[in-house]
Amino acid sequence: MLKSSIAKKVAMSLSAFFLMFFLLQHLAINLTSVFSADTFNELSHFMGTNALVQYVLQPVLLFGVVFHFIMGFVLEIRNKSARDVRYVKNNGSANSTWMSRNMIWSGLVILAFMFLHFVDFWIPEINTKFIQGDWSGVIAGEEGYRYFTELQHKFVSPIRVGVYCLAFVFLALHLLHGFNSAFQSVGANNKYTKGLKKFGVAYAILVPLGFIIIALFHHFNH
Repeated sequence: MLKSSIAKKVAMSLSAFFLMFFLLQHLAINLTSVFSADTFNELSHFMGTNALVQYVLQPVLLFGVVFHFIMGFVLEIRNKSARDVRYVKNNGSANSTWMSRNMIWSGLVILAFMFLHFVDFWIPEINTKFIQGDWSGVIAGEEGYRYFTELQHKFVSPIRVGVYCLAFVFLALHLLHGFNSAFQSVGANNKYTKGLKKFGVAYAILVPLGFIIIALFHHFNH
């Protein structure tokens, strides 16, 4: 039972590393929309039409997302009873941080946000390419690619922008605990631990902040 639990934590940590790498790559591409519409369009078109990305990396990413959340819920349910028994004798808030005790809730908010993000971007893109069969990436009757225009259109509504920003705040809270927890689960406890913790805090704050800046920029500059 112990080995099974450890194996699940390691597997979840590996999926977390994969998703954190994807977040960084996704942020890097989206940030170009703040500086150059043409660069963002070119990169988006490449990612949207590259066979390796579409038929290999995209399915792996979807599997990674589903696996990470399912494993998180399984571990949370399994550990909840143990925590409840322990907290009868110990003050939970004194033995763990708010973020560690509420990972399931921040995870649910992020999951809800991902559903909205899929509805906004991924599902329309899948419909355009795989159902309508249009891989051109252009708007009918207009020059240039459609990606930048579609991105700006999604951030016109202040309500949607507010939801996006709030979701990224929850992502920051989730990452503040999740980053270091993932390294601990794979046994990364050495002379670099302190440096990893500092890097984890920086990552957890700067990456969500970058996405918030993108949303606000396009809202006020559409």
